Amino acid sequence: MKYLIKKANLVNEGEIGIYDVLIEDGIISKIDRNIENTLNAVEINAEGLVLMPGAIDDQVHFREPGLTHKGEIYTEAKAAVAGGVTSYMEMPNTDPQAVNLTELEKKYTRASNCSLANYSFFMGGTNHNLEETLKVDYSQVCGLKIFMGSSTGDMLVDHEEVLEGFFSRVPALITTHCEFDPMIKENQKRIMQEYGDKIPAYFHPIIRSEEACYKSSSMAVALAKKHNTRLHVLHISTAKELSLFSNKLPLAQKRITAEACIHHLWFSDEDYRSKGNLIKWNPAIKTAYDRAKIFEAVLNDTIDVIATDHAPHTLEEKNQSYLKAPSGGPLVQHGILAMLDFYHDKKISLEKIVQKMSHHVADLFHIENRGYIREGYFADLVLVNLNKTHFVNKGNILYKCGWSPFEGHTFKSSIEKTFVNGQLVYDNGRFDESKLGQRLTFRL
Repeated sequence: MKYLIKKANLVNEGEIGIYDVLIEDGIISKIDRNIENTLNAVEINAEGLVLMPGAIDDQVHFREPGLTHKGEIYTEAKAAVAGGVTSYMEMPNTDPQAVNLTELEKKYTRASNCSLANYSFFMGGTNHNLEETLKVDYSQVCGLKIFMGSSTGDMLVDHEEVLEGFFSRVPALITTHCEFDPMIKENQKRIMQEYGDKIPAYFHPIIRSEEACYKSSSMAVALAKKHNTRLHVLHISTAKELSLFSNKLPLAQKRITAEACIHHLWFSDEDYRSKGNLIKWNPAIKTAYDRAKIFEAVLNDTIDVIATDHAPHTLEEKNQSYLKAPSGGPLVQHGILAMLDFYHDKKISLEKIVQKMSHHVADLFHIENRGYIREGYFADLVLVNLNKTHFVNKGNILYKCGWSPFEGHTFKSSIEKTFVNGQLVYDNGRFDESKLGQRLTFRL
């Protein structure tokens, strides 16, 4: 199928202009001010709409295999494309865990049979599998994930000599979840002495504290500097951690990078009283001051990318007591819309949103031929209506878990169409599932 997108407000590489875009055989074949339709292409009038490269979400948990009562690759990838996310990178803390080549490749095989979005899956590090991680072809795998703090699943890597091995020997990007477990356990023990097992959710950022985040992040950064490792620290949640990162170099020259997540930009600890465990994430959502500083770091390029950390759980699981309720929540359908609300509030530009959710993710991970609207690149594109609202309700939430922390919120913009590899997979609520997404590849 050939498509000709006409008169779109194209947001790309720091500029906005009205352009036509021709798509042939899944590729952007031409970008110009006025392209004549000589190829009998399906013409799309995009006048008044914004055309952006599809978002690349570098941190999602789609729960397959083993946890499919919460989510699965098919359902969550479908929600992703409805939200303008055309590619994702999924985490290894499934059941079984993706900590060997056999289990890792099973996930790729499953995605090739059901994922509407493009995909990659992280190899997981443990205290015992260093040699296995060295067998991975990292031109075909987005990177290695190390949990330097325990979260959902049992993948904590806390042996110092093992961490040294990963940071000194793995020839690929290492991504980390950074929280220092001994501090967290001590904080929880102290609060349980007063509250027992009836701890209110608003203690979450006190238990999983600023100090616990900083101690672990600083350890990861020190290891990366010692071994000249490419390190990407996920979901920064505190202002204090920002001192570990720099905006003095362009992204292409950085060896150490950082990610912010939608929930840490949107919520603060004041929201625990109304939303409780629904906004219980690890690392925890912290103060309004932390939120403001993280947003500032996104704008000044101390933080390099924005992701969702989409991590669904059922409402039944979330409605348990604080100590039993798992951490994480569904976000991949609403991440772009949340950032566009910030644009409407004049907090961020469209160009910066595209940079942080598309360009920089492609650059940081060395993804081949994606993340930009360029001739010869895959046609991963999203058309946005900035002036059409989107009210979030159970009828239009596509996550398998069936809920969203944004339920009841009216976003100021809406996703009109999403192209994945030139296929119009999402069109105003309708899906075309006749072609599936592709495995991402990476420049070493």
